Amino acid sequence: MAEPIVQIRNLSKIYQQGEINVTALDNISLDIAGAEFLTLMGPSGSGKSTLLHIIAGIDRPTSGECRVQNVDVTKLNESQLADWRNQNVGFIFQTFNLIPVLTAAENVELPLLLTQLSKKQRHNQVATALELVGLSDRSKHLPRQLSGGQEQRVAIARALVTDPALIVADEPTGNLDSHSAHEVLGVLQSLRRDAGKTIIMVTHDPKAAAFGTRQIHLEKGELS
Repeated sequence: MAEPIVQIRNLSKIYQQGEINVTALDNISLDIAGAEFLTLMGPSGSGKSTLLHIIAGIDRPTSGECRVQNVDVTKLNESQLADWRNQNVGFIFQTFNLIPVLTAAENVELPLLLTQLSKKQRHNQVATALELVGLSDRSKHLPRQLSGGQEQRVAIARALVTDPALIVADEPTGNLDSHSAHEVLGVLQSLRRDAGKTIIMVTHDPKAAAFGTRQIHLEKGELS
């Protein structure tokens, strides 16, 4: 196995609901290799999305360690975490979250507006990202002029445009028909294979999970 890009040790997450403590993750330890396509499966409420969000720096654990590229993200303050996320993690979600009045290229460019890149550099990176997902010819289209599969591929290009090492995907095919889902999963596979990206994907769908290089299952906050 390649050098781990993610190292998780004794990770727990407990939510308080009134007087009741709900354990979302229970003392999990896990290594994820660079250029791996890991799929997280399990029933609703098993802790899949919680684990994904902690790895991506969206949520914080109650205890334990989560190192990504040798940075313990649990130790970063909010400002450091925001900078780290923008530089190191690309996000893909079930809802495409595209801005309706912006073209595909403008939607993809959004994360770059937080960087020091020049306009020309931003446009070059946007063009590269759209080419990687096979949408160079749709760059000037608005979201309503695209199919669902194309919208999700724009969302993937947006996740890629800062050239992050890690891409996290939470049910990215949940709103797609089977043909579009197959298309999107093929793009993710090629990003791992050809661009060396590490991909962590939450899914309920065994057919989608089969596109990964490794599957792990969560059950009641524990790896099973």
